[in-house]
Amino acid sequence: MSSSIISIPSTSQKYGGSFTGGSTPPLSPATFSPTTPKSATGFGSPSGSKTGLSLSAVLLQGAQARKQEVIKMTEQLIEAINMGDFEAYTKICDPHLTAFEPEALGNLVEGMDFHKFYFDNVVGKNCKAVNTTILNPNVHLLGDDAACIAYVRLTQYMDKQGVAHSSQCEETRVWHKRDNKWQNVHFHRSTNSPSYTFAPTAHK
Repeated sequence: MSSSIISIPSTSQKYGGSFTGGSTPPLSPATFSPTTPKSATGFGSPSGSKTGLSLSAVLLQGAQARKQEVIKMTEQLIEAINMGDFEAYTKICDPHLTAFEPEALGNLVEGMDFHKFYFDNVVGKNCKAVNTTILNPNVHLLGDDAACIAYVRLTQYMDKQGVAHSSQCEETRVWHKRDNKWQNVHFHRSTNSPSYTFAPTAHK
């Protein structure tokens, strides 16, 4: 995937904020344009090579479409987190989701109970508005029903005192497609950058 930036705002009245977010970038154009072969078999005529190019274009477009599906599902998952919507989160994640994240202190956690604690007590409780940006998402397709996405997650939020903060983390998520639906089965999140607080007059 080429470098890109995707903004995922939270506009829920629950946080009292409204942000105008970017939209998912359009699919990159295929390298080859589909062509109609002059011969059904392609033997003994230049149309055979055109058929090959057309097939390559179709395969490339199919791969790009699947990568875009994974990016879209990742956007929806992060939006559910921003909104504090645990029900939506559980629909996107596998019930046996495994995770390595800073909150687990280096331990591998499995299932939804660990994450539910934060939805119930932290997510949305201390923020008036949240905006998340996915930086440079890179998708690896692992066959027709599995994929891995890596990206930087940049989060801006306003606390209850009206002070703006920014934080960054690096995430990798593994997705598995079951019954024609993508589910997040594992993720790994790292935080190497300290959060930043904007003074009222620092950002113009």
